Amino acid sequence: MPHTKLRRLVTISVAVTLGATALAACGSSDDSDSEADSGPVSLTYWSWTPGMDKVADLWNKGQGKKDQITVTVKKQASGDTLVTKILTAHKAKKAPDLVQAEYQALPTLVSNDALADIAGEVDGVKDKFAEGVWQQTTLGSDAVYAIPQDSGPMMFYYREDLFKKYDLEVPQTWDEFAETARALKKKSPDTDLTTFSANDSGLFAGLAQQAGAKWWTTEGDQWKVGIDDAASQKVADFWGGLVKEGAVDNQPMYTPAWNKALNTGKQIAWVSAVWAPGTLTTAAPDTKGKWAMAPLPQWSGSENVTGSWGGSSTAVTTDSKNKSAAAKFATWLNTDPEALTALAKEGGIYPATTTAQTSGAFTEPPAFFSNQPDFYTKASEIAKTTAPSAWGPNVNVAYTTFNDAFGSAAKNKSDFGAALKTMQDDTVADLKKQGFEVAE
Repeated sequence: MPHTKLRRLVTISVAVTLGATALAACGSSDDSDSEADSGPVSLTYWSWTPGMDKVADLWNKGQGKKDQITVTVKKQASGDTLVTKILTAHKAKKAPDLVQAEYQALPTLVSNDALADIAGEVDGVKDKFAEGVWQQTTLGSDAVYAIPQDSGPMMFYYREDLFKKYDLEVPQTWDEFAETARALKKKSPDTDLTTFSANDSGLFAGLAQQAGAKWWTTEGDQWKVGIDDAASQKVADFWGGLVKEGAVDNQPMYTPAWNKALNTGKQIAWVSAVWAPGTLTTAAPDTKGKWAMAPLPQWSGSENVTGSWGGSSTAVTTDSKNKSAAAKFATWLNTDPEALTALAKEGGIYPATTTAQTSGAFTEPPAFFSNQPDFYTKASEIAKTTAPSAWGPNVNVAYTTFNDAFGSAAKNKSDFGAALKTMQDDTVADLKKQGFEVAE
């Protein structure tokens, strides 16, 4: 849809930190862009990525020096904290030139007229990214609100040695995944294939995305919430069934107990994303070199698609007086080989740009996966199959309800379908409370 329509359609409140105050959109940035690129330009970039200042220095000493564009990085917190800070600064017309934003935060920022449409400044950039990743920065319109920075294609991780010990095959489909979990339980009752965790909603969102879910869409001038659509119900019923029968564990991730289960081999697999090696390094240090990575199981043998868990972008704000200069830096940061190598080295990110995923920074596998030399080759192929997502204006509300409803369902081994309906109902109710038009 046109970006002006999106802003008219969405007037979001950041409920996590701003209460019920709706920050209404105030028109398109295109009408008031005041460019000041004729002389030396100084830009400010808010980012939480480690080492981003060192990456910006490469720009300042190279292309930036040539173009007379200097970038200063201001280190920030991530998540809702940063979204709130950006909106507060924008309200005072003092937002920085550039911001790092998670993909699911873009609708909130766009609806508050905080992000500029940079489509005119980024011709030819789209083809450097997987379609499902690029789509997240356009919000289904012709406008471009950010350049993808890093991505989190989902994958299946498993203890290669223990799969051999228990004579298990790597599951190609979710049906095979369920059978593998059951087979393991018969062979070793105290061992779990994995756990269903309700303390990171991004995992379930990515699994639903892989199944074809579209949680937020528009219908005319109304929002339509599809959190309990058929695809999401399929995912909820699948995992709820495994938890109820005891085929997989029901404990949350990132706890000392979870770490111990991974480290001792009580859990022998993890549905995760490309960043998993870093987590396993600290969670299960004794298992280095014993894991392998494979594509996510599919819902049918003929499919080849993955979900996304995490990732962020670089956006230009409407408060910037130097939109073209800011867009030039954002493009360089996320497409230039030298910049991407530095981002991987300094920030430990997995780049969204497809060519960078097999560049010099990714010729060697993660140290924790030294036994799998083709780790990043395989990861890049999986990343290309990332399904498109559909984020909306109150992701924070949906995610909070997920943690509560699915957390209770997992703990009690109760109906996951009911938890999904609660998530749907709470999200719709919040939209209506904020004054949105919602299609039934």
